Amino acid sequence: MDICVENIWENFSQPLKSFIKRRVDNEQDVEDILQNVFYKIHHNISNLNETGKVQAWVYQITMHAIADYYRTRRYAFASYSEELPDAILSDVQEEEAANEEIAQCLKNMVQDLPEKYKQALILTEFQQLTRKELGERLGLSMSGAKSRVQRARGKLKEMLLDCCHLEFDRLGNVIDYQHKCSDCKYC
Repeated sequence: MDICVENIWENFSQPLKSFIKRRVDNEQDVEDILQNVFYKIHHNISNLNETGKVQAWVYQITMHAIADYYRTRRYAFASYSEELPDAILSDVQEEEAANEEIAQCLKNMVQDLPEKYKQALILTEFQQLTRKELGERLGLSMSGAKSRVQRARGKLKEMLLDCCHLEFDRLGNVIDYQHKCSDCKYC
C-alpha cells in the first residue's frame, strides 16, 4: 500500500468510523474523533518508518484519540458536577465508591499474586512501563513480557470473580458488586 494520507483515508475512514462508533455513542463526537485521527495521521505520517505497520499505527492513533475523548469528558463532567441534579450526582458517587472499593480489593489481590506476576503488574499498571521496558528490565522478550502481563491480569480477574459478583456499565466501570462470601481475605 502506498503511504499517503489520501490512501489511508480511502482504506481506513469507514472501518475507523465503525470502530469509533462501537466505543462512542454520539455521532457528532464520532465525526470529531475521526477528523482528529486524520489530523494526527497527516501531521505524523513522516514518523512512520515501516509501511507494513500502517494499520496498527492508524488504530493505535484512534485508540489514543478515543481515550483522550473520554479523559476530556471526565474532566468536563467533574467541573460541571455542581450543575447536575442531586439524583444523578448520587448515582455517580455510588459508582465511584464501588470502583474505589473494588480497586482496594484489587490492590490486596495483586499483593497475593506470585512474585513474577505481581512484579509485572506493578511495573506496567502502576509504574507505567511499556511491555518493551518490562521485558528489558526483567530479561524477557517482548512477547514474553506481554504474556506475563496477560497471565497476571488473568489470575487477578480469576481472583476477583471468585470473590465478587460484579456488574459493569458500558464503559467498564463497576456499577454494583456483591461479595460471594463474607470471609473474603481481600475485601
